[in-house]
Parts: sequence; C-alpha cells; structure tokens
Amino acid sequence: MQTIDLFSGCGGLSLGFQKAGFEIMAAFDNWKGAIDIYKNNFEHPIFETDLSEVNDYSIFSKFKPSMIIGGPPCQDFSSAGKRNENNGRGDLTISFANIIANVKPEWFVMENVERIIKTKKLHEAKMIFKNIGYGLSYAILDASYCNVPQARKRFFLIGNLNSSDNFLDYYLSKNQSKKPMTVFDYFGNSLGIEYYYRHPRSYQRRGIFSIYEPSPTIRGVNRPIPKNYQRHVGDLIEVDNKVRPLTTLERSYIQTFPKDFKFSGSKTDLEQIIGNAVPVNLANYVAECINEYRRDKLNKRPIVSQSVMEFYNYG
Repeated sequence: MQTIDLFSGCGGLSLGFQKAGFEIMAAFDNWKGAIDIYKNNFEHPIFETDLSEVNDYSIFSKFKPSMIIGGPPCQDFSSAGKRNENNGRGDLTISFANIIANVKPEWFVMENVERIIKTKKLHEAKMIFKNIGYGLSYAILDASYCNVPQARKRFFLIGNLNSSDNFLDYYLSKNQSKKPMTVFDYFGNSLGIEYYYRHPRSYQRRGIFSIYEPSPTIRGVNRPIPKNYQRHVGDLIEVDNKVRPLTTLERSYIQTFPKDFKFSGSKTDLEQIIGNAVPVNLANYVAECINEYRRDKLNKRPIVSQSVMEFYNYG
C-alpha cells in the first residue's frame, strides 16, 4: 500500500509500517534535526514542510497514497506540557485532518498522546473525518503489550473510507500480549545493568528502575543522577556506582529502533528527537493489525463486530 508520513520526525512510524510491507513514498516534517536523521535512514524523500500552512494539497496527492500516517505534535495535549489545546500545536491535529479530507486516501492512521481523547480538537478532527466518509477505530495502546519494552500509552485513530466505525477494534485488542514486555525480555543481559536511573518529573516520583519491568516512558530529557538525590520510597535499591542513566542510544533501542539506525546531531537534540518518536514496534503492531483486517476482509472471513468483542471482553 503506497503510504506517506506526515509529521514524521526521525521515522518511527515510517519504519514500523515499512517493516509490515507498506511502501513509504515520502515523508514530511519541519524539524531540521529529525529530517537529517530521516534522510540517513530511508531511501525515499523527506520534504521540509510547514504542515500548518498547506495551500497546495497536490504535494501529497501526487504520490497517490492509499494510506497517510502521522503523529501531529502533541505538546499541548501532553501531561508533560501546559495542557492547553489552544496554544497552537493542537491546531496541527486539524491540519492533519484537513490534509486527509483533501487528499482522501483509502486509509489513515493518526498517533498522539492519550490525553487527546479529552480534547475538543480531537472531536473537531473526527467530525472532519466523518463528513468525508471515514469509518473510525481508535484505541489507547500501552506499548509494553505491543512488543515494546516500555510502559508508554499512545492514542491511535485509524480511518478507512466507507467502513463502519470500530472496524479495527477487535484486532487492536486481541493481538496484544498477555503480559507487559520488560527491558530484560527485550535485551536480556546485554545492557550490563540490573538497575538504572530515569530522571523523574518531580521528586515525588521514583527515579530507579529495574530491567525486570517495562521502562517508563522515554521522554525528551535524559539527565544524570543529581549528587543530592534522595532515595524515593518506590526506588528498588539505593543509588550507588552501579546505577546510571541509560545512554542516548540505549534509549533509542527501548524505542525499538534497530542498532543499525543512524542517529546524528547534538545530544540535546537527539534526546528530544528520540523521546518524541513513535516506538517502531508499536507502529508495526498497528500496521500488522491493519494487514490482518485487510486479509480477513479479502478472504471473506467473518469480521468480529464491536458487540461480539464486548461480549468476549476484548475491549
């Protein structure tokens, strides 16, 4: 399926969908550091474009996409931000919806933070999609149940032209693992540590984590252990010389970027670019759910309805 990626960042969504067999034709972003990394890892073009000011939709439609994927910047919805959806970045969700409405691909996938579900911007975007004729499925996915060693919750909205709503709900639910993936499940002992430091947003939260649990959400900051750090009641051990923060590259691996993925740029930029990325395996999970749905529909296998899914408590 020919696909373009909007607000692509360094390419987490692109790589996940590419691994599932989707043909990524082009990507679009306005973040120079992320664009440079993207260029070094994909053969198709990426265009430096301000997606908040699109007047000519032919720049997308010329690629004849059957699928448009994208993660509009989420800082105005994020628990780490000011949570004001009218600060400006929330409008990029509407920009994404307007591009979909004008290009009219058969499919789209939009990714964002889970808090978007409480916003008026999401309601406005959904009305745009419904007016064009898209059936909509959405889910808040915990990445640790989707082959990612990280407790990261993200919202996914999937649209398919002329489908009923909730068409993908069963697949998004039933393909999840029965237990969360830990750092040890993914890396084994290759990191050479059992415990590591992740700087908390406040000292009311713990900062020491074990490889035998999922990593907390990879954020855009990665700080050393403060010299005056006081053990939190939730910390599993005392801070000692065996405890360290994860390196920048280790954080990219927890985002499930492969080891041959080429990162470049300043450490500050890299931490933010990696923290903002969609985990590759989470993107791949959604893509494979779409593939399975399409195969079942092509082979005329019965598609489980929302009511049946609720009966079996899949949701």
